[in-house]
Amino acid sequence: MEQPPIIQVRNLVKRYGTFEAVKGISFDVRAGEIFGLLGPNGAGKSTTLEIIETLRDKTEGTVMVDGLDLDRSPNEIKKVIGVQLQTSGYYPGLNLTQLIRLFAGLYNRSVDPLVLLDSVNLRDKAKALYKQLSGGQKQRFSIATTLINDPKIVFLDEPTTGLDPQARRNLWDLIREIRDKGTTVILTTHYMDEAELLCDRVAIIDSGRIIALDTPDGLIDHLVASGFEREREVKKANLEDVFIGMTGKHLREE
Repeated sequence: MEQPPIIQVRNLVKRYGTFEAVKGISFDVRAGEIFGLLGPNGAGKSTTLEIIETLRDKTEGTVMVDGLDLDRSPNEIKKVIGVQLQTSGYYPGLNLTQLIRLFAGLYNRSVDPLVLLDSVNLRDKAKALYKQLSGGQKQRFSIATTLINDPKIVFLDEPTTGLDPQARRNLWDLIREIRDKGTTVILTTHYMDEAELLCDRVAIIDSGRIIALDTPDGLIDHLVASGFEREREVKKANLEDVFIGMTGKHLREE
């Protein structure tokens, strides 16, 4: 018997005065998948995710997260999700070990900071301040903090923006590892190659509406079937593959 979706969104609407940012969207997220929510700036994807994350009130519609109704059990939903913090969420005077212990206390959890840092390849930075980390290290630590409460669902908002190719691909491996351990990952990104490689399914949202939802291959096949052809021949590798092949995949920390 097929399991019910871990996230169910039905007829979700968000209005700001007369402006309708989200216009009655509906979608499901399956347990254990990497689900991409894609769209241009201002499309409504961040608003949608913030509603699911209990960070923003909705205007209409229903949202179920792991069988919990957003209207009735927002605090219970907080216990089963992990949300990536922005840079401003980290106290500048605390090192990574202290930050993990602080966040663990907020969740009333007992966590071994070194084990968590090991999972994101940051054990050697346990005593470093957040501001001393490179861009890739900051993103890996940010993802580590989403795992403190052992969540069933992790939300990652543009996790590889601004990273060099090695750090970017290292983070891809980390996201896959999180999924492979059974955690559902909700991902936003402006990099379509990233979504194509990582996501099991993607929803494309524009002007507050979902205009497509399928696997990346399914969406590509549909476009090709409509008669679309690239102007340039598709090659078996791209320039980033050349860069990684020549410089190596190992991380170069600043």
